[in-house]
Amino acid sequence: MVKVEIVDEKDQEAHSSPYASPASSPTSSSLSLSSVDSDSPVDESLLDRLTALKDIVPPTTRHSLISNLSKTASFFYRTTKFAGNVIWVVTTSALLIGLPLALILEDEAKVVAQENEMLAQQHGAQQMVSGNSLYPPSSNAPKQSGQQGQGLVPPGF
Repeated sequence: MVKVEIVDEKDQEAHSSPYASPASSPTSSSLSLSSVDSDSPVDESLLDRLTALKDIVPPTTRHSLISNLSKTASFFYRTTKFAGNVIWVVTTSALLIGLPLALILEDEAKVVAQENEMLAQQHGAQQMVSGNSLYPPSSNAPKQSGQQGQGLVPPGF
């Protein structure tokens, strides 16, 4: 059975509102918040508050948000993985092909420089033997017997 009870408006406002006090009236603007009892525990952590925020966002919005975040994270993971593989291949190829090639080219340059030096020495020796010395012919230079007009030839050639 249902019991019906008539409640007076003044009694209902006084008992049901946590802001009401016996001295306050419904039109009074000075309400005391210290008299309000808090339903939340005092030792509530930040994580508890953040997890409670998920109830504010509708499930379809949460699902689309999580889906987009996971797609973005997956894209960045695949991109960095691919970039890492490319860098690995380029570095390994440079070490296996480029380094030996550079060493061979350096050795070849040394050999060419030595050959040029040897040719220069041979060319200088031929000039000295053929009579083109460093000293130009002059009237003061001693002349060797049998060779007229040639410069001084150093001993030993």
